[in-house]
Amino acid sequence: MTATTPETPAAGSSAGRTRNLLDPGFELTLRPMRYPAFYERYRDAIKNTWTVEEVDLHSDVADLARLSPGEQHLIGRLVAFFATGDSIVANNLVLTLYRHINSPEARLYLSRQLFEEAVHVQFYLTLLDTYLPDPDERAAAFAAVENIESIREKARFCFRWMDSVESIDRLESRSDRRRFLLNLICFAACIEGLFFYGAFAYVYWFRSRGLLHGLATGTNWVFRDESMHMSFAFDVVDTVREEEPELFDDELRRQVEEMLEEAVEAELQFARDLCGEGLPGMNTESMREYLRCVADQRLVRLGFPARYGAGNPFSFMELQNVQELTNFFERRASAYQVAVEGSVSFDDDF
Repeated sequence: MTATTPETPAAGSSAGRTRNLLDPGFELTLRPMRYPAFYERYRDAIKNTWTVEEVDLHSDVADLARLSPGEQHLIGRLVAFFATGDSIVANNLVLTLYRHINSPEARLYLSRQLFEEAVHVQFYLTLLDTYLPDPDERAAAFAAVENIESIREKARFCFRWMDSVESIDRLESRSDRRRFLLNLICFAACIEGLFFYGAFAYVYWFRSRGLLHGLATGTNWVFRDESMHMSFAFDVVDTVREEEPELFDDELRRQVEEMLEEAVEAELQFARDLCGEGLPGMNTESMREYLRCVADQRLVRLGFPARYGAGNPFSFMELQNVQELTNFFERRASAYQVAVEGSVSFDDDF
């Protein structure tokens, strides 16, 4: 059963052919399933349930008082970005992805993802309330998109690559579908796959020094969610590539490469703001190398050639997390009603 309007069929459609994932309309029937892998992603996400109330930030308050002025500036900027970043993601989920990915299995997952983004927003709200007790400082952080240039530039980047799809009611033409693909790739590879991964590096840098354990604990859970969000989005891209390979031409590759270059530069501007002249173990040049390494991984995952040939300069990103997450979730499963199963692979993400 399909809910459609009596309009002209999508470009390239013909009576009786199998519907594609980006064909206009709202497929309603889950049986027989056309995309069972999306349904399995929804089921996996349910196992990953967590709440903000489980994150203990009490020890972070004492740690904050021990930080240098430069480190305190970095943390202030970081939580200001967190306060706005997931809201951009959630808006795009509702206004674009749910609207145009024509699969009830995928919409189940997107509904779950929207819940997770709301939990992330709540976590970052709690961070700001804990880390910035002064009301004026908190207000400034919540308005970061308007008053912090490095964060405003990241938002501009997002809107530049993503907003053009909002005016499209139905993906009727090849041009419309390409615009949607660029929105989805920006969403997955640049926002969740680069901006947030850059932010995670700062968190784990503090964690490697025995600082801000509450922030790192919550970030572990957010990291796991974001990894699943990114994997789902890339699965959607893979499905569209299989169904409509003509969309993936040299022009799309050029646009994706341009997009990732801009994303790296926007995130590097943010790094300059956070790091200033450099902090012990964290500076702009190291972050540049890290961002280029992550950008290469995103390009390769999308089926395009790597651009930078960069390596990961942050040993704490490779050495710390696998054991920490494994132990953490083993401890938590016995105390929480929703068991977390599976493993996290960091090789592909960092």
